[in-house]
Amino acid sequence: MAFIIPTARTSASADDIIEWARDNMANFKVPRRVEIVDALPLNPSGKVLKYVLRDRVAAEPPTN
Repeated sequence: MAFIIPTARTSASADDIIEWARDNMANFKVPRRVEIVDALPLNPSGKVLKYVLRDRVAAEPPTN
């Protein structure tokens, strides 16, 4: 899964990002799911709180 923070000048959808990844990345690196977010959860020193993202994904029902 990939969490994407779009810039102000872009308007790519999750499907566009997966399509780009299939064209430009090795198959095993292509994310199965993409979620577009406003910001990533950070701790006070600025590191991404990966466990928060994992918990967020685990709480969602599978889409398959």
